[in-house]
Amino acid sequence: MEFTENEQTELKKSTSELKEAIISITAILNKHGNGKIYFGIKNSGEAVGQPVSEATIREIAKSISDNIKPEIYPTIEKILINEKDCIKVLFSGDEKPYYAYGRVYLRVGDIDKQISPEKVKRLILENSEFSWEAEKSDKTIKDVNISILKKYVEKANDAKRINFKFTSANAVLNKLKLISYGWLVNAGKYLFCDDNSFDVQAAIFAGKDKQTFLDIKQIKGNIFTVLEESKLYLLQHIRWRAKLSIDGRAEIPEVPVRALEEALVNSICHRDYKNPKGNEIAIFSDRIEIYNPGKFPEDIEPEDYIKGSERSELRNPLLANILFLSKDIEKWGSGIRRIYLECKENNLNVEFKRLKTGFLVVFYRLENFEDALTEELSGGLSGGLSGGLKLVYELISKRNGIKAKEIAQELKIPMRTIERNVTKLVGMGKIERKGSRKTGGYYIKEEHK
Repeated sequence: MEFTENEQTELKKSTSELKEAIISITAILNKHGNGKIYFGIKNSGEAVGQPVSEATIREIAKSISDNIKPEIYPTIEKILINEKDCIKVLFSGDEKPYYAYGRVYLRVGDIDKQISPEKVKRLILENSEFSWEAEKSDKTIKDVNISILKKYVEKANDAKRINFKFTSANAVLNKLKLISYGWLVNAGKYLFCDDNSFDVQAAIFAGKDKQTFLDIKQIKGNIFTVLEESKLYLLQHIRWRAKLSIDGRAEIPEVPVRALEEALVNSICHRDYKNPKGNEIAIFSDRIEIYNPGKFPEDIEPEDYIKGSERSELRNPLLANILFLSKDIEKWGSGIRRIYLECKENNLNVEFKRLKTGFLVVFYRLENFEDALTEELSGGLSGGLSGGLKLVYELISKRNGIKAKEIAQELKIPMRTIERNVTKLVGMGKIERKGSRKTGGYYIKEEHK
């Protein structure tokens, strides 16, 4: 039989390490709520055994009782492993945070880390029946956006994650556990009421800093409306390119839409709603940032989620569950990994930053995004006219005298790309420009008519 230490299993060579074992018990309880410890096994997994008597069992039980608070009631038994006497301790508890010698620890891999007072407060809040989400708000059913609630029920039914239809707002909100004695709980208020303090600040900046902005907008309302308007703002202000093929025209964004959607829903799902600071969308010349005022768990790194080796630690589990039922969240704890994989597949750099005030996702914009577009549209010059060059040439042949701006509007291709294509066609002797700068346009050369 082989043994390995992990987040819920600790191995100790003997009861001489009883103090360290006590710390491990509380760390595991605070992370998972249950676990086991073996005495008589090295951390390499080798069973070496140790003396086991009734006095030994009592010593372990007393040490656990005296030094772990709140009190737990473990199962302690003598077992035989590879013909060696060992001790197995099974424990569980649902009253976290648990203290060992007056301090709080949390299990990270096979390591016990002492945690900060702030994290202790979060553990207390998460374990409370009356968490922030479930507290009574100042809103009632009359404040609910019924249209949004109906759309939500329809979407959750389509996702096959609920099995009831909309009958009344009261019935639906009760089933979703978002109402109590006629009052919405806080989660329900932010999900389905338009009048609340939640907002997203969206802005476009001229350069790489916040000195000069080109556009600014405050997005307010219920969570679903804010999500939709935030997504629309991003899609309207990022760059797009067209990929032409025999199957038609495909619009390609500089940042994968799926990655943007995941970053947005994560920022709203995991924000700290007690913090008056809003979420932010910032579009710079070289990057796009999505920020939320919710600190990342101090004992976990973003890379742990990218690797898929860590479970989700939800700040707002009730809110997250509602978004999961409508499939706005595909799977708990998968957001960062999905963002990373989408960007990797599209050769885009993305960074996840832990800040003192919250969490930031940064998408780095490609410098040659439009250049890549030109290459795709032109199809190369060696094979004659193809792709974008052919489209431009054919349009000019139909509308002699057409201006570059009109070509861009007709083909829905960026002006910069059109200018490059007409320059190439002029250089190839296929077209010519006639008239003044203001009134002139492009014509097919006589020999090509």
